[in-house]
Amino acid sequence: MSRDALLLVEYLGHICTAIERIERYTAEMDQTAFLANELVQDAVIRNFEIVGEASRNIGKYYPAFAAAHPDVDFSSAYEMRNVLAHGYHQVEPEIVWKTIIKSLPAFKRQIQALIASLANA
Repeated sequence: MSRDALLLVEYLGHICTAIERIERYTAEMDQTAFLANELVQDAVIRNFEIVGEASRNIGKYYPAFAAAHPDVDFSSAYEMRNVLAHGYHQVEPEIVWKTIIKSLPAFKRQIQALIASLANA
C-alpha cells in the first residue's frame, strides 16, 4: 500500500476510533441521561470534531476518493464539526443526541467498509 493510501486509511481510522469512543461514552445512556451529563456531552462533541476534521482531510487531500463514494457524507461531517467548534455557544445537545442515534451507526458502517476495501486492495 502506498504512503498516500496509508494516510487515507489513517484518516478513516481516526473517524472510526472517534465514533467508537462516542458509542462507548453513551452506551448506557438514554437521551435524558445524556442531556443531564455535561462531561459526556463535551467528550462526545470533541469526538464529533475529530470525525469532522478527518472527513475534511479526506475531502481536501483525496477528492477523487470522496467523489467516488458520494453515499458517504464527508461534507456533512465537516459541516457539523464547524457548527460544534465555531458555534459552540449555540450547540443543542438534543441534536447531538439525535445524530448519535440516527446517523452515526450507518456512517460507522460506511467507514468500516471503506477501510476493509482499502485493506483488501
